[in-house]
Order: sequence, then C-alpha cells, then structure tokens
Amino acid sequence: MANMAWKSFKGIPLVVTLVWIAAFAAALHFMDKSVIAFLGILSSIVLIYYTNASKTVKMIVGAAVLLIIIPLVAGENRYYMEVASQVGIYVAMALGLNIVVGFAGLLDLGYVAFFAAGAYAYAIFSTSQANEFIAGNLFPLSGDWFWPFLIVGLIVAAVFGILLGLPVLRVKGDYLAIVTLGFGEIIRIIFNNLDKPINITNGPQGITPIPSPEIFGIKMGTPFYFYFIVLFVIAFIVVANIRFEHSRMGRAWIAVREDELAAQSMGISLLNTKLAAFATGASFAGVVGVIFAAKQTFIDPTSFTLMESIGILVMVILGGSGSIPGVVLGAAFVTILQVQLLKEFSNFLHSLQQSGIINLPNQLDPSKFQRLVFGIMLILVALYRPNGLIPAKRKKNDLDSIKNSPFTKEKLGILGKLTGASSGKQS
Repeated sequence: MANMAWKSFKGIPLVVTLVWIAAFAAALHFMDKSVIAFLGILSSIVLIYYTNASKTVKMIVGAAVLLIIIPLVAGENRYYMEVASQVGIYVAMALGLNIVVGFAGLLDLGYVAFFAAGAYAYAIFSTSQANEFIAGNLFPLSGDWFWPFLIVGLIVAAVFGILLGLPVLRVKGDYLAIVTLGFGEIIRIIFNNLDKPINITNGPQGITPIPSPEIFGIKMGTPFYFYFIVLFVIAFIVVANIRFEHSRMGRAWIAVREDELAAQSMGISLLNTKLAAFATGASFAGVVGVIFAAKQTFIDPTSFTLMESIGILVMVILGGSGSIPGVVLGAAFVTILQVQLLKEFSNFLHSLQQSGIINLPNQLDPSKFQRLVFGIMLILVALYRPNGLIPAKRKKNDLDSIKNSPFTKEKLGILGKLTGASSGKQS
C-alpha cells in the first residue's frame, strides 16, 4: 500500500517549496541558534529534489538557497556557518567514498587514510614543520599556497589510493574490508610515530598553526568563507560523480560491482578498473583533507581514527549506496545529528535538570550515545529502506522499442552466418 502510494506520488508543488524556503529563511534570520529553523532551511534542498518542476528550475532554486539565501540570512551567525561548512566537508567525503563503495562495490574501511594524507600534505609544508627535514628555512608558506595545495592533496591522496589498490586486487568482500581497515590504521600509526629519527609529522603533538586560505591579500579564515570553499569542492565532486557514473569507466565499475567474473569475461581489466576507483575516491578525500587542515588550523593523528571511516561509510549506506543525492542526504543527516541535534537535545535536558523538572544521571546524556543512534538508524534503514533513503536509479530500457528496432530484423554475427549457410544448402 505504501509502495503504491509512493509510486503515485508526482512531486511537491513548486509553490509549496518556495513558501517553505521563505518561511524558514525568515525564521533563520530572526531566531538565534534555532535548530528547527536551521534544519528547515537545509531540508528545503530535499524538498527541491522532490519538487514537481524541471531540472533547470530545481537547479536555479537550489543554487539560490545555497549561494544567496543561507549566506544572507545566516552569514553573520558563526554558529550556523560552522555547522554548514562541517556538513559540507562530510558530504564531500561521502561522495568520494561513494565512488569506491557505491559504484565499484569495494568495501573500504580505511578511507580516512586518504583524508589524512591530504591534511598532512598541506599542514607540513604550510608551517615551519617542513624546516625539520628540508634545509634552507623556506617555510612556512603563506595562505596563498592553499589553492595549489588542493591539487597537491589530490595527487598525494591518489598515490596513496594506488598504493592501497595494488595489494588488495586479489581479495574481495570481508577480506578486502580487513585489508583496508589495516591500511587506515597503519597510516595513522605512521603519522603518529614519524617524529623520529627525522621529525616530519611532529608525532602525537600535532602540527599548528596551519595558515588559513588567502586570496589577493584577503584572509579567508572564518566559517563564512569556508562555506563557499566547501560548496565549490562539492559542486566539482558532484559533477565528477555524474560524469563518471555515465562514462565508460563508470559502467565498468558497476559491472565489477555486480559480477567480477562476468566483467572480466567481457574484457574489463580488473586491475585498471579497481585502481581507478581507489585513486579517484582517494583524490577527493585528499582535497577535503587540505580544507579540513586549513579550517581547524591544527591536526594530529587522533583526527583520523577508524571511527571516522566507519562514520563516512554509514553516511553512504544510510543515504543509498551508488546514489549521489542519497549520499548527500545521508551525510548531511548524520553530520547534523552529531554536530547539532544530539548536542542541542543534551543541552535541553541539562536545562530541564537544572530547573528541577527532571533528574537524569550523567550516563543517560544523549551525546554519549552516538554509536547507539547510528546502530539504530542502520537497523531501521535495513528493515524499511534496504537500498537507502534515496536509492540509486537504474536506466530502464524499453523492450518494445528494442524489439521493433531495425537491427533486430536481420541476424548478425554467427546467427547470420548460420542462416546464410542453411539457406544456401536449401537452394
């Protein structure tokens, strides 16, 4: 019954979406640190996706919300922009992992290693840390070097992705997950201990101060600027995902995901296809790592633990593996849950406790149950939305048009030869 109702759903009217955006934009402007208003304006992106309008209209309205409305009504509020930029970072990370897990079907539990590679690439050379092993006192670099290091981080992480891909070509499934998990932990331990005999990463003490981006002498160290930087990177990654999905390489990834043996028998090189998936997904994580390092101005190995990889994997599975809008929704939902919802709910309970209305022990603090909430969400999604919140769409071929095609009227290949041979014998 629910499936029939969903199939008959033709979309949200455009007027309803515009009224929703206007109402929550006004609420966001007049209400300071309102969780409901902030969630309302962010959820308008989901409403735009389901709006009954053309793709051009949806893109124009979505761009207006992200580039004009949110910066205008929340640009002066550091709290809102901090949450929005944090959501954007994890959305970009999840889109990168979607190539490896969603398109190619390679379960990667060490994805945070590529994130760390990009972050350390920028942190080491943008601070005086590089003077520890490079003579000449050439460092630190200014914030103007942030922009070239986006490409450097991409290349460094892609190299790390190839280094991971080469040893794991013969394993798949559970063994692949174990190997990638070990790779992620090895990279974290290396960064943690690479302070001797030559001090490269400064070990567990971390690297600081990492300079913020600069352009034409303007320092871009506030969440407002990082919001636009992250939006630009997300737009680039989304376009890359769409182009890859419908390209020859994207179809090869999907073929490998469905059946490696069948893909190989069709002439697809498993070596090149898997290495391309690892390198492409890793390169996006490297770019985001550079942004993360510049935004935090301090990094250490504790920022790149196994739980980060698992959290990003949860975002992909929750939203819909292989679905670009689903991954964006899953990453945004999980990040807001961690950064805002649980924290605000915990503060609300604390205020009730201080006023004497309720009396809860510290063990029941909602912020301490993030992993429990993740587990409950995954169970519910597995039961009621096994393909994710927004499942990946597959192209449907019209069988009638294929049968009526002129190519089906003549027999080609071996069938044509057999038909010609049999007609020659009859004559």
